[in-house]
Amino acid sequence: MKSTFKKSQAALEFLMTYGWAILVVLVAVGALAYFGVLSPEKFLPSKCMLQPGIGCLDFKATSTVVTVYIQNALGYDISSVTVKASGCGTDSTPAAIVNGDKGQYDITCGSTLTGSKYNGAINITYVITETGISHTNQGTLTARLE
Repeated sequence: MKSTFKKSQAALEFLMTYGWAILVVLVAVGALAYFGVLSPEKFLPSKCMLQPGIGCLDFKATSTVVTVYIQNALGYDISSVTVKASGCGTDSTPAAIVNGDKGQYDITCGSTLTGSKYNGAINITYVITETGISHTNQGTLTARLE
């Protein structure tokens, strides 16, 4: 009988030791998540992705304005350029971009952006000067609020 008690005591001590170790790990992970160390927003890179032809050179987001620098790489001049950011308004100055040139668009947001990042869709509407046909270039913008 003594050997059975010793084996069961060893098994119980084994389970208790690993149980406490697992509990400590869970508490540590919970504390890191609570204080925001494991927040995925901090690890997501800032990026601006558009369809080919219009290049996103630079971008910046504040609590009230999203600024985007785009370059016309379509091979022809474009006019009636309007840039729209989701959750914000539109900007259409400059209205035309010559092939190879760039333009800065400051999109004012109606309400103050909250959080630490802006993540939204960017829609660029333009007309090809030579043909008069309207096109839309859609993309995404992820930027840390400054």
